[in-house]
Order: sequence, then structure tokens, then C-alpha cells
Amino acid sequence: MTQTIDQLISARWLLPMTDRQVLEHHSVAIQGNQILDICPTNTALERYQPKEHRELGDQLLMPGLINAHGHAPMTLLRGLGNDLPLMEWLQDHIWPAEGRFVNEAFVADGTQLAIAEMLSTGTTCFSDMYFFPETIVETAQQHGMRIQSTFPVLDMPTQWGSGPEEYIQKGLALHDRVRNSNLATIAFGPHAPYTISDEPLRRIATLAEEVDLPVQIHLHETAGEVDDSIQNHGLRPTRRLAELGLISPRTQCVHMTQVDDHDLKLLQESGAHVLHCPEANMKLASGACPVQRLLDAGVNVGLGTDGAASNNNLDMFGEMQSAALLGKLSTLEAGATDAYSLLRMATINGAQALGIDDRVGTLEPGKQADMIAVDLGDILAQPVYDPIPHLVYNTNGRQVTHTWVAGEPRLIEGELQRMDLHGLRERVNQWQRHIAAADQH
Repeated sequence: MTQTIDQLISARWLLPMTDRQVLEHHSVAIQGNQILDICPTNTALERYQPKEHRELGDQLLMPGLINAHGHAPMTLLRGLGNDLPLMEWLQDHIWPAEGRFVNEAFVADGTQLAIAEMLSTGTTCFSDMYFFPETIVETAQQHGMRIQSTFPVLDMPTQWGSGPEEYIQKGLALHDRVRNSNLATIAFGPHAPYTISDEPLRRIATLAEEVDLPVQIHLHETAGEVDDSIQNHGLRPTRRLAELGLISPRTQCVHMTQVDDHDLKLLQESGAHVLHCPEANMKLASGACPVQRLLDAGVNVGLGTDGAASNNNLDMFGEMQSAALLGKLSTLEAGATDAYSLLRMATINGAQALGIDDRVGTLEPGKQADMIAVDLGDILAQPVYDPIPHLVYNTNGRQVTHTWVAGEPRLIEGELQRMDLHGLRERVNQWQRHIAAADQH
């Protein structure tokens, strides 16, 4: 007797990411928002009566990608100020534009633009750090996107708040508002060691433990940051944060381009996670995170694009390729940062860093159906000897044809669902005209 189910998705290849095995001619059975079963397609057709059966031919099913660090609204600043080092780029272009234009409308439109790009290129979950996180979460929920919103905390006032106390108060209120959401989680987002002083950092460490929330922070992004910390505090930034109680299994360390033996030991012993953003680090000439060394030491490493202003795209397939090539070049080891390691970084490792690996990151029964289909039948993708390296070295986000989040289709045959792209494009063009005119003065 067959069992009636909501969806059955069949494809030539299936990569569950539970191990390195690629399954051929398998199907995913979905009931509600969860994966019910994964089995050979012939078996699935005998076992289940799906309300919808989607047969995808020469495509590959895999977990949705997890963009573990970014600033979604900054898509509206994509291409503003190029070929500049980090601080000059920030001080002369980004911060002035943000000071003049960032408001709730800017954040809503920029986030929607980012979601459109991410869903179209295979990302089903993103972690975000930006002002007006309430608007970001609302926009993500409106478009059915999974999100970790890390609310920013800085010493200085911004459009969103007057200082650390107000930022923390607003962030915890947001956490209370979405604590029962299936798609949204909240984290503390102290911006960086050089923008926040000891007392707020100490308070965040205490509250994060009490409320059991993650903490995401830009850390060791440049050599200059480390040198300044030694000069001002007598400690490397990681050591300073450790002494304030902020390096723990709930800590997500973004960038980490400067890692010495003491830093590595701290990361190892604490269980903190590292989030690698190779393209932004390369573009800003910030340095290279020693990913293979971290992986060899047992440190969990996830992958992120950073913001589109410093990348300049949110395509996680491109990010995987960049991370793989940079890892090989920086070590002069061809076997470093291999393709399967990169796929783990973009899926289950990211889920572990965000603390949601019980829900997503692999395709297996009981987990949420966050899943994508990638077209490997295109002539530009031929021939396919092994899909795993093919995904990292020969695939771009435009080859993603279908995206599901919690079982709901968000991209079908390359077409976004539930999104007015015409209206979005018009609003983005208006922002571009205003921001470009201001940047020239």
C-alpha cells in the first residue's frame, strides 16, 4: 500500500552531504516542511503516492547553501568604491553613504534584492549583520528565507540606536518576537573589537550565556587591526575577547585572516567557529584565512560572501571556488581546501556554526527540506566525471534551477516565486541614482 505524501523530487544525482557518497537516480520524499525519506526512485514510486512529483533529469539535488556571514542591505552599495583598502573604502565611501541613506526603506529594498540573488543562486539560509534587523527579519520571513539575524552592537550611535544599551535592548526584543519562528534565529552582533569597548563586550558575553544566543563578530580581519589591538590593549583581539568571556562554542569569528599559534589554540580549546569570506578579503587585500590549518586542527569553518559592497556578489558557488583556489595558492599545496571540504563549509559546517545543524545542512529524514537542484546537463558542464569537484570548480549559481526552503518552492525552473522583480528593479534604480549623485560630491 502506497503512502500519500506532499512532494517527491527525483534527479540523476543526489548529494546528501552526510558523507562523500553521491547517490544516482534517487528521490527525496517531502511531507510538510520535512524530509520523510531518501531512496532509489524506483523504490520511491512503489512506496509513495505524491501529490506532486517533480522529475529533474540530469540535475543534482543537494542541501541548500548557507551564507554564514553578510550584510544583505548593502546590495544597494554594490560597486560603490572599488580597488581600495578596507579603511579607506569604509571611511570615504561606505560610511558616508550609510550615514546619509540607511533607513528602514533602504534596508527592506536592499534585503529583498539580496534574497532574490541568494535564492536564485542556491542559498537557502543566510546570516546577516546590519542596522534595522527587525526589517531584515520581516523581509526574510515575507519571502520564505531562513535567516540568522545578528543585531549590531557598537559604541557609537547610528540610525538604529544611541549606543550599546539600546542596541542590546532592541536585539533581545527582536529575539523575543521571533523565538518560535521556524525560519528566523537571532544572535548578538558586536561589530568588531575596534568599534566596541570592554564593558559592552563583557555584558554581551554574560547575556549570550544567559539567553543561549550565538555571538558573531568581525575578528582579525586585517594585520592592522591586530597591531592596533596590541598597541591599545596589550593583547591580540582574540585573546582580549577570550579574557572578556566572549570566545566559546557559541562564537562565530568572521574573517580571521591573521592567525598565530596562540589564536589557533584558543579556537581549538574554546570550540569557537570561523567564518571564511575569501572574495571580500582578497578584494580588500586584507589577507587569507588559513583554512586548511584550521580544519586540520579540528576547528569548524563555515563560508560567507560578506556584503555585496565588498564582494561584489552573493553567489556561494563562486565563493566555494575562490576559497578552494585561495587555499591552495596560499599554502602552495594542491590538495589543500579540497572540493568536498568546501561543500561541507557551505552546508553542514555553516549550519553547525549557526547552531541549526539539527534542522538543516544535510539531506536526511527528519530534517527540514532546505534543498536545491543544480543543472549538470548543460553543455558547458560536460562531461561530468565526479559531481563533487564539478560543483566547486565548474559550477556557478546560475546553474541552480530549483530552490526549496522548509519544503516550500522559492525558485522553480529558474523563476523566483512570490517576488515582484519589476517593482524591485525600479526601486533599486532609484536608490542607485540618489547614492551615485551623493558619492560624487
